[in-house]
Amino acid sequence: MSDNVPVIDEGLTGARPARHILVLPDRDAAEEVAEALPGRFGITQEPQLVRDALAGEDDAEDAQWLVVVEDPAGGLDPTALDALADEYDGWLEAE
Repeated sequence: MSDNVPVIDEGLTGARPARHILVLPDRDAAEEVAEALPGRFGITQEPQLVRDALAGEDDAEDAQWLVVVEDPAGGLDPTALDALADEYDGWLEAE
């Protein structure tokens, strides 16, 4: 094994650490999704909210909000996360 290749401990499940990015249409939706995540998915780390201005837009109203969820155990279901975002007119960004 090369010394330049990072070793990822996949444990017994084969799951890999992941970062999930949910894209929401506005801050209110992003905050509601962030509040729903612990109850629905059992996450303990607080999600990060990030404002993402749309390319070429200067107006603050033309912004999406990202909810960034760290998943160190790799156990969160991307399909379920996408369904949650969809409830708020958003989606799960594919990495």
